[in-house]
Amino acid sequence: MEYKEFLETLYQRYSGNIKLGLQRMFEILADMDSPHTKLKGLHIAGTNGKGSTCAMLEALCLASKLTTGLNTSPHLVNYTERFRINGNNLDYETIYNEYRKWEGTFNRTDASFFEITTAIAFKLFLDNKVDTAIFEVGLGGRLDGTNPFQSTVTAITSISIDHRKTLGDTIEKIAAEKAGIIKKYVPMVISKLKPSALEVILKVAEENFAPTYIYNKDYFVSNVRISDKGTIFDYSLPELNINFKDIAVNLLGEHQSLNAGVALTSFLLYLQIRGIPVQEDLIRNGLSQVVWSGRMQIINFEPLTILDGAHNDAGMEFLIDNINSIFPNRKKRFVLGILQDKTFKEMLTMAAKIASKLYLCQSNSQRAADVNLLAEVADSLNIEYEKIPDVFEAYHKAIQDADKDDIIIIGGSLYTISEVLAKL
Repeated sequence: MEYKEFLETLYQRYSGNIKLGLQRMFEILADMDSPHTKLKGLHIAGTNGKGSTCAMLEALCLASKLTTGLNTSPHLVNYTERFRINGNNLDYETIYNEYRKWEGTFNRTDASFFEITTAIAFKLFLDNKVDTAIFEVGLGGRLDGTNPFQSTVTAITSISIDHRKTLGDTIEKIAAEKAGIIKKYVPMVISKLKPSALEVILKVAEENFAPTYIYNKDYFVSNVRISDKGTIFDYSLPELNINFKDIAVNLLGEHQSLNAGVALTSFLLYLQIRGIPVQEDLIRNGLSQVVWSGRMQIINFEPLTILDGAHNDAGMEFLIDNINSIFPNRKKRFVLGILQDKTFKEMLTMAAKIASKLYLCQSNSQRAADVNLLAEVADSLNIEYEKIPDVFEAYHKAIQDADKDDIIIIGGSLYTISEVLAKL
């Protein structure tokens, strides 16, 4: 079966509705001889930042000569991005052949798109005998298809309001869903969270006798500096007598220092549990070579053009704070396509505060907000804007309008930036 036909089959048959619950996943994994219990590694949840954190963990492991399997979602351009072994996407034929082996199981259990993808990742990582498996939670945590993973270390990067219908409409409810990845006696690393969210996480951790490592209590990130080359910061983990000065990660933004803090703490704990010595030079090398598309990613320098997958309030706030911090006195143009089930009014309002012009577009996702709907919001914001439904055309129009010192920011949705990346 050709790649496109295969992907259409998966989407049409399985992705119509989110199917929360773990019964199907456990049935599938039982047929596969329970690969989720035979892998060691890291399990990362969070509203924002979990993908970047997983990419950092992969880079840290590879720099330390550990073989890796990385499972993330969603993909930006190609479905194979969801399956990385030793830093490289698996080829389509390998993934498809694995699907065919278990197609009967997937049919019998009425497995979802995400469950199929995650199960294939579990099995392929085991078959390839990776030293370290890294799984990014897809949605929430408690009922997510990745949750059967018997991880060595777990982590939560951030908690904010998103996916209200599925996860709840308060920080506390969402925190309870994220806390579902906590395993008995397994160390849990926690990023900078609101007190109400942290309280929920700590209660679940206590119930599971899970040691916790909390930002600014058990590990520390300080002296953060940002440029268009990356993010530099100091890091310490007193329990392990770790103090690193001027650590550099090649991802942009203050939020990436927080993500790097989670990644570093998780990795150092993982090394301790595995009995692997810490080598500072390898850690520095790893963080300098992180591969992660679509997160404050510079794709052009004149005019400076940045792709960012910020797709909710918190993500947009991080993006705007970082753009203002790094490029305070430059004119900014936003190419935005946002999903209708997101808080697009709030996101447009935030962008309009620093933008000289908005270019409103619409990705090919069925969930994309119509440009006319976005325009209604823009009308109320007293800002210059243009409606250009095609994402790539909107990007080119922004380039045509821009002076060489302007900044173009493309975002609003991972679907939006994926269409630019695919064309490029």
